[in-house]
Amino acid sequence: MAAVTAGSPSGPSTSRRSPDRGRRREVVAAYLFALPFLALFLVFTIGPVIASFLMSFTDLRSADVRSPLAVGLIGLENYSKLLSDETFHKAAFNTGYFVVIGVPLTMGLALAVAVALDSGITRMRTFFRVGYYLPVVTSIVAVAVVWRFLLQPDSGIVNTLLGYVGIDGPSWLRSTTWAMPSLIVMSAWRNMGSLVIIFLAGLQVVPKEMHEAAAIDGAGAWARFRRITLPMMRPTLLFGGVVTMIGYLQFFEEPFVMTRGGPLDSTLSTAYYTYNQFGFGNYSYAAAMAYVLFVVIALVTALQFKLLGSKD
Repeated sequence: MAAVTAGSPSGPSTSRRSPDRGRRREVVAAYLFALPFLALFLVFTIGPVIASFLMSFTDLRSADVRSPLAVGLIGLENYSKLLSDETFHKAAFNTGYFVVIGVPLTMGLALAVAVALDSGITRMRTFFRVGYYLPVVTSIVAVAVVWRFLLQPDSGIVNTLLGYVGIDGPSWLRSTTWAMPSLIVMSAWRNMGSLVIIFLAGLQVVPKEMHEAAAIDGAGAWARFRRITLPMMRPTLLFGGVVTMIGYLQFFEEPFVMTRGGPLDSTLSTAYYTYNQFGFGNYSYAAAMAYVLFVVIALVTALQFKLLGSKD
């Protein structure tokens, strides 16, 4: 009995140490497996982000790449320069115009199509879903080329159809008035497919029994949609609005492929202007623009969560 009593303390302590040792081994093994990804993430993602942020406080240009030690710190000069850059102001206004008109238009069209597919269209529903989603997975270059042909002033299909009803269509992409609306319409057509899929998933959450009970009480279709469907879809609408807003604040491909920012910078976006500054070799100035755009995206996203988020 004495031998058993003397050995009893060592038994529990050994049993406590062995699970801890095994858990440490699992943690070490997990870090070893994640180490390649972490190394790549630090080198190719976090590293460039930090470097570009520091670059925005310098006077780095393309000529300084071979002699980085000659680069000087200039503090907030690049950011203050943006305040007097009229081209940047024009690009920021164009971006705001694109977002303010494009986001509600895209979400409204997508919600209307989603409601129609969920309740109104019963035949070939899968065909319509695939059809609306195809532009999303199609190359933006291919989409832009097709739309450029559609909007040609002389031989485009749009002006040809308008001519049949006696309307002389404008030169859509060469007009300072119509170039941006043309890009907005094209973007809404191309991007609403992804929102249709998201909104269709959100509509499945709305209980059919609530609509049936409201209909028995005499509520019309619009009243049921406004009082039942929209409140139940608040999280889905928030997600769709945030994703669409972030994408539209960074719109670049549309003016790059279709208008080159013209005519007279009427379709020049903030992202496109930043790209041009990188191309001109103004690396630090472009980095400052990129971080201003980042801050705007963060603030707008926070505002959307504030306005459309849960009221609980």
